[in-house]
Amino acid sequence: MPSVLSADFARLGDEIASVVPAGIRMVHLDVMDGHFVPNITIGPPVIAKLRKASKLVFDAHLMISEPAKYIEPFAKAGADHITFHIEVADDPREIIDRLHALGCSAGICLNPETPVEAIEAVAPLCDMVLVMTVHPGFGGQQFMPDAARKVIRVREIVGPDIRIEVDGGIDPQTVSKVVSYGADTLVAGNAIFGQSDRIAAIDAIRTAFA
Repeated sequence: MPSVLSADFARLGDEIASVVPAGIRMVHLDVMDGHFVPNITIGPPVIAKLRKASKLVFDAHLMISEPAKYIEPFAKAGADHITFHIEVADDPREIIDRLHALGCSAGICLNPETPVEAIEAVAPLCDMVLVMTVHPGFGGQQFMPDAARKVIRVREIVGPDIRIEVDGGIDPQTVSKVVSYGADTLVAGNAIFGQSDRIAAIDAIRTAFA
């Protein structure tokens, strides 16, 4: 799944449209607030504009300090799936329930330094679990193998029916490893939008674990 963090923000609608011919069905929208992570990206108004221009599934990753306060604006803007971080969720069950009530699928995310045990109680309530294999906040970081291995434990907890997403340093060299651990949803930013031929870049990632 392409991550817009590495896309040209001046042409974001066109950038998203450029990956559709590769058979992409979902796009990862990186939402950063400058508090939880040291960067600021997009908010509900931008997603609302993109929603008018795209029929792709919008996977909004909220790297923000107060997810409970903002999930409704993001849902109303057109996000189909919303992931929030366990590190800043006082009541993750309540957030998950609210997301489902808003018609969104729900995801829980853990940073590289966060143990899997932190999400053990609520991960089975989610539709997807996101394992970060870099520190969130910036694109182009180096893949962290130790963080990726947490996918094995997450898969044991959630079973076969809940999706496991991996974000950070995903490219043709790392993709087979995370898939072997049990991941089935892969986020790639620089490996796609950092390449001149986005279709070929997506095909290279697919080929690496085919």
